[in-house]
Amino acid sequence: MTATTDRPHMLTEDFEAVARIAAREREGTRLEFINGVIRSKAMPDGDHGRIIQWLTRICVQHRPELWLHPGQGIKAQQYRAGRAIPDGALAPSDAFVGQGDWVDPESILMVVEVTSWDSDTHRRDHVEKPQAYAETGIPLYLLIDRAACEVSVYSEPDGHRYASVRTLPFGRDLELPEPVGITLQTEQLKDWVR
Repeated sequence: MTATTDRPHMLTEDFEAVARIAAREREGTRLEFINGVIRSKAMPDGDHGRIIQWLTRICVQHRPELWLHPGQGIKAQQYRAGRAIPDGALAPSDAFVGQGDWVDPESILMVVEVTSWDSDTHRRDHVEKPQAYAETGIPLYLLIDRAACEVSVYSEPDGHRYASVRTLPFGRDLELPEPVGITLQTEQLKDWVR
């Protein structure tokens, strides 16, 4: 590693090797590499998993050619130097066939994050992830914030950030704009919060 401004710099290939070793040595360990920083991603709880099931079912009913790929590692950020693991990546069913642990995001229409109960969830899901996904050019970012009981859809990535963010409380209908084109009825999300 070589020193840059105020933090060490790690090559993406080195991070991938560390992430593979960590996953093999400690069950449930999931590492991400965003803005040059390695972070661990909390294991999902039962309600978290149920939200992903709920959303998968809705997506398949309305867009059967797509699948909400859970926990798929993607190449993120400008120049694809980052590595992120969204809770779901909406893409064609066979979009990632033949790719490795970290897939190319070109075919992803939307990424999904469901907040966890760990201490850095706000920074990760509200700041770092939206920026990384916007830099990547992923059209939509759906954030289901269980602590705030809100759902947000980020759209119109400009290469640095999402130009549009719409946030509604659980219970209101949220339209996911094109290229997804689905309306979510979010009342049921109230059942899966603490």
